[in-house]
Formats: sequence, structure tokens, C-alpha cells
Amino acid sequence: MLPWKRVLRPLAALLLTAAVATVPAATAAAADTGPSSGWNDFSCKPSADHPRPVVLVHGTLGNSVDNWLSLAPYLKDRGYCVYSLDYGQLTGVPLFYGLGPIDKSAEQLSAFVDKVLAATGAAKADLVGHSQGGMMPRYYLKFLGGAAKVNALVGLAPDNHGATLSGLTNLLPYFPGATDLIKATTPGLADQIPGSDFLTQLNAGGDTVPGVHYTVIATKYDEVATPWQSQYLSGSDVHNVLLQDLCPLDLTEHVAIGLFDRIAFHEVANALDPADATATTCASAFS
Repeated sequence: MLPWKRVLRPLAALLLTAAVATVPAATAAAADTGPSSGWNDFSCKPSADHPRPVVLVHGTLGNSVDNWLSLAPYLKDRGYCVYSLDYGQLTGVPLFYGLGPIDKSAEQLSAFVDKVLAATGAAKADLVGHSQGGMMPRYYLKFLGGAAKVNALVGLAPDNHGATLSGLTNLLPYFPGATDLIKATTPGLADQIPGSDFLTQLNAGGDTVPGVHYTVIATKYDEVATPWQSQYLSGSDVHNVLLQDLCPLDLTEHVAIGLFDRIAFHEVANALDPADATATTCASAFS
């Protein structure tokens, strides 16, 4: 084995440990929180005020519970039927998902949306995703027929054009074989490297598809999907939002924007119900 590979593997383990440390609760404890909070209730019927179920799509290394301990109850309390799924599982890797090939993850999302629509009787769903979870659904919309079943896609810090990890991926060419190793072990990570075959296919011919409302909520303090401007989409039905334009005091970074930033959550609620939207400000942190 090449010496750099001996360094890369423990470094990857260290990065994984750091990412896991950002999760606000142990998964074992969180597993009891999801059902008791009222989301993933397949007996829920959408109201006239909120006629579409909301499907939450976690990010890389996330899961259907931990990623949504705050946002799912936030939306449930506002009258939505809320659902979340696990996707991108790798054999032998429990709890931390979003690591499998992203096109296959999109197929899992497709099946889950069908399940939600069948249970609720709704014609369309709204999708809210964090990081990879804000980008991966675009494959479903563009290539798997999702545009006919989805009204809106809201991305929280989505890596729509790749994740440079503050420039770290630019170092990969200096380690021969590193990209191939990532592809072989964690293809979902390789798919998110700027310039990957997956991202090239996803973004060819335009970022969006007709009939879907797109919202991107970014933070300038993002350290993963960098530069943060790369999160933005281009298209006729796109609303790109920078959190610091709404509240200059918001210091949220990549992980926190999906986990507990209520200013971002308020903007999510606006995107889901634009007819009743109210201004998002620093005070939204207390709403």
C-alpha cells in the first residue's frame, strides 16, 4: 500500500468522526424522537391550508431522524404532513447514509415519494433537502419523472455544482489514485466532487426543469459546498436566498443550517407556502 493511502484512511476516519460530532443527539435516543414528534405518520392527511406532504431529504452522513430533529417538528407544528427517508446506504455502514451512488439514491427517493403520495392521496409533494439532499432530488426531477409529482424543491446549502470542502478537493490530483479510491469506497462522495460525471450529467442542459418551484437557501459561512455561490441555481422559477441578506447576524455554517437555524426554517416555510409568506428577519429565530 502506498504511504499516502495509510495517511488518507485514518484522515477520512477523523473527518467522519468530526462530522458525526455535529449531530445533536445519539441516534439510539433520536430513534424514539422521530415517531413521537408526529412525523412519518402515514395516516396523516394534508389539510386545505397545506395540501401537499413535505418530504425531508437528509445530507451526506445524515439520516432520516438526526438531520430533522428540529425542522420536522417545526413544519409539523405548522400543520404539514411531514416525512423523511434514509437513502444511500452502504453495506456494513449503519446509521450514516448518503454515501451510495447518487443516481441510485434518487431511485430510493422516487419510491418513497410514491409511497407518501399513495398514503396521503395528494397529487404532488414538496421536497426539502439539506446539502446532498438538496441536490440529489434534482436528478429525480430531471431523469426519473419526479417533476410530475413535485411542486417545489427547497435546498438548504445544496451542493448543486459540487462540494470543494473549502478547496480540499482541489488537492486530489496530487494524490494519484485518490479519486478512484473514493469512487470505489464511497461513490456518493465521489459524485459530489466538482466536475464529476454525475454532476456533469445533472447540470447539462440547464439546472431546472419546468413546472417545479426551486428555492436555494445558502450561508456565506458554508465550509463544505464552496464557494457558497455555487449552490445557486439558474432558471426561470428559482429563488436564491443568502441568509445574511435576511439577517446579517446569522453565523450559521453548512451543518447548522439544516439542523437548527430557525431563520433558515422560516424561509423554508415561506417557500412551501408563498401565498402566506412573511418577511424573514433576525427575529425569525424566535418565531
